[in-house]
Amino acid sequence: MVERVMLMGHSAAPVPCRLVAAAYRDEQEAADKVTRLGPGVDACLFASPVPFELARRAGVLTMPATHVQLGGAALVAAIARASLDERIDPRRVSLDVLGRPDIDEAYMDLNLSSGEVHSRDEPGPVGTITAFHERLFRQGATTGALTCVQGVSDRLTAAGVPVVPIRPTSAAVRTALHTASLLGARHRLEESQLTVVLVEVPTLREPVRRAAPRYWRDELRLSLHRLLVQEANRINASVWPIDDHSYLVVATKGSIATATDGFRVLPFAARIREELGLAVEVGVGMGRTTHEAETHARGALARTQGGKQPQGFAVDREGRALVPPPRMPPQPGGPVKPKGVEVLARLAAKLEGGDTVVDAEGAGRMLGVTPRTARRLLRTLVDEGLAWPLPPNRTPQPGRPRQLYRLIVEKLNR
Repeated sequence: MVERVMLMGHSAAPVPCRLVAAAYRDEQEAADKVTRLGPGVDACLFASPVPFELARRAGVLTMPATHVQLGGAALVAAIARASLDERIDPRRVSLDVLGRPDIDEAYMDLNLSSGEVHSRDEPGPVGTITAFHERLFRQGATTGALTCVQGVSDRLTAAGVPVVPIRPTSAAVRTALHTASLLGARHRLEESQLTVVLVEVPTLREPVRRAAPRYWRDELRLSLHRLLVQEANRINASVWPIDDHSYLVVATKGSIATATDGFRVLPFAARIREELGLAVEVGVGMGRTTHEAETHARGALARTQGGKQPQGFAVDREGRALVPPPRMPPQPGGPVKPKGVEVLARLAAKLEGGDTVVDAEGAGRMLGVTPRTARRLLRTLVDEGLAWPLPPNRTPQPGRPRQLYRLIVEKLNR
């Protein structure tokens, strides 16, 4: 899918742009891919709604993002392919990822009833979505599945469940590329907005005490000016002293956003406090001209001086306080679970003869845990895309068939 988007990219994009491919084996890797790309991209285009939603929930989308639509024509095409499969009645199927309104609309366009169509629009691990489809099929509630997730399609096929993957149409890919390139162009323009930072030092604003040496303030101003110039050079900005106790820094929105962790911390304040022992008051303003940006910066400075709160120290070019969204709080939990990569590495170190297929009993012996714990760890590896479940190894003996897993040790070299 990523290769398909790359091949169509240059002809479909309405503005000149450069496409950066970020392929993955499992949708769960989406957040990590976005984090690795970092600020080097102006917009993200995901191959389907699943990785887009996973990245959004992880809180890593600091740039505009969109995804290739799998509803509409793509869903209609999948329903048509399902009707050609003798095993599947398209009126009695299960669907994932897509919302119910999209499903009902597609069936209405085809003059088909969707009353017996089961849907699950909540993204999740491949194993969870696969279990949703397989359970309905085994219960006789459906005749097959339509899925937006390639991993689910592979597992259902291995389990003997009739399945039709929902693939985006060429028109949907072109539309998504068009939207992503326009979002990136707008983001680039927003990042280059003129931004003014006003820095005031209350200590220098106070009246001079007679006991203080005359040169004390001059040395402090020189040290502060030198520090601000160093910080400004780091983000390609310029610094001018306004009066005895304040400075003006001219930069772009993108450079200030980088220096403030997305407008979450005051620019320059931490280093000034650490090296000079000074508390500063800061206001950030944006505008179409330097005068307008400085006016907004003075308004933001007055707000922080009055409220004494770091949030809302920046004002956009419309005069509104720019308050960033809060970070995702850490999830409370019990004992820390071992990371999937760590478990895979421990198992790989004890594999013999290049065999990468294990079961719960063998994995338990290698890890020094009970088979029940090993079974849980192996399922975690599956959810993280570090192992594949193989068909159960049925034997004449009574009891649960032995479940085998293939470890994807190749991922340890990345």
